[in-house]
Amino acid sequence: KEVKNLGMKSGFSLFDDQDSFALLKALTEDEIDADKAMLKLLQSQISNWKNAMLQPHQALEQAKLPDEQMFAEFYRRYQQNMQACNALDFDDLILLPTLLLKTNEAARERWQKKFQYLLVDEYQDTNTSQYELVRLLVGKDANFTVVGDDDQSIYSWRGAQPQNLALLQRDFPQLQVIKLEQNYRSCKRILKAANILIENNPHVFDKKLFSEMDEGEPLRVIKGRNEEHEADRVVAEIVRQRFLARTPYHFFAILY
Repeated sequence: KEVKNLGMKSGFSLFDDQDSFALLKALTEDEIDADKAMLKLLQSQISNWKNAMLQPHQALEQAKLPDEQMFAEFYRRYQQNMQACNALDFDDLILLPTLLLKTNEAARERWQKKFQYLLVDEYQDTNTSQYELVRLLVGKDANFTVVGDDDQSIYSWRGAQPQNLALLQRDFPQLQVIKLEQNYRSCKRILKAANILIENNPHVFDKKLFSEMDEGEPLRVIKGRNEEHEADRVVAEIVRQRFLARTPYHFFAILY
């Protein structure tokens, strides 16, 4: 419905990561000379710019160092060619609707009326454009629920902003916070250790995990000289248990 408002033609193409990579390779062959690592870095940077809602001209304005200026120029070429191809990439699927809702009041009101309620999971892993999209969709009524834990954010490397949880309190003063602190999976000893570690994290919301399960077995800490030694120790322990207790290999899990 909003294709024309987005500046696109009907029947647009959707580029996956491989398509985008191939286009960037073609656009930069004179400067980067098919350096795969550099192209991957460029592709990631363009994605981060889009997730931060920065368009090519804004990226160019903010670029200071020569490499930043070069990447921003590649971003401009990339978007110019995407538009000529009537194509979008995955990041555009969030960015363009967000920009539309931000600048087009009629479209914003139309889409706000379509959704009576909104539920967003894993909110600590949302980026700037996703946060803005949710904020613009819920509007003044703010009928929405988000589920998230600022201590579980693991995608900052691709633009996730756990501080979006703090922005909720600023943008929605009527926000009601419900803390889910009871853990149904782990014993008390594990949660005590987890709480000690979590206390060192920068917090948006303080929390204290607890369990009604048993105390549990004492925790064992393995200290390795390096990553390889740590891996060797873990594998050696699995092999030991396999032969001493006849424990099947599928009973083991390595969390990393």
